[in-house]
Amino acid sequence: MAAESSVFLETYLREIGVHTPVSLLSFGSEQTESRRTAGAETIGQSVEENKMKASVPVSQKGSDPILEGDVVQQDVAVVDSDMKPLHALALDASTCRLCGLVDSRKNVVFGAGNAQADLLFIGETPKQDEDLQGEPFVGAPGQMLERMLSAIGLKRDDVYIMNAIKCSTPNNRDPRPDEVQACALWLDQQLTMIQPKMICLLGKVAAQTVLKTDDTLATLRGHWHEYKAIPVWVTYHPAYLMRSPRQKQKSWQDLMQLSQRFQGLR
Repeated sequence: MAAESSVFLETYLREIGVHTPVSLLSFGSEQTESRRTAGAETIGQSVEENKMKASVPVSQKGSDPILEGDVVQQDVAVVDSDMKPLHALALDASTCRLCGLVDSRKNVVFGAGNAQADLLFIGETPKQDEDLQGEPFVGAPGQMLERMLSAIGLKRDDVYIMNAIKCSTPNNRDPRPDEVQACALWLDQQLTMIQPKMICLLGKVAAQTVLKTDDTLATLRGHWHEYKAIPVWVTYHPAYLMRSPRQKQKSWQDLMQLSQRFQGLR
């Protein structure tokens, strides 16, 4: 099993552009295998639970829709009634006019994933593809994030993903203070409803917005922070890693530290 773990790790590192030999990393293969196995067991349980829920006819559960991103689907069985408040919030946010970004956006990018997730990822501002589709982390950055999740035994549906700012900014500029303040209304309510056990902030804008600081990403990385008593970890945004592949090794180390603490909370 240790050999299989090494192959898995090497494949992942190669996919995201890291070529450091496994033997030079700061953690052992046995520890990596343990985390991978634990993650696989968790995923297996989630899959079985979802199959059982999906096997119950919709007529036995009622006709309430569920949230998938900010798109309402009527033909999928309800997973849990606790999702309805988050869905209602998404509908409210879809008509938000609290700042000037309403004039340039196509869609409010509310969030997507498991509404009861223990681990929450928060990105920066929606990019063009996200704005068009109304869903966070699509396209190449989304694929990289999914590979990162897979490396620690998770899938996209196991976590909840959203952006600190819900609307795209012109020319992908950093959000202005009034735009940050306007989106804080939705951000705080999302976190209250989801109640994650841990938050991972992806990129400078997300880190500065949630932690309410002007510190640089370099300063914020490598240290645990808190948001309303929730442990918060800061790392690079996948889109940045695509532009700066030399930072992928640091991102991998960040991911391992995140995984180690997250497994300890479960």
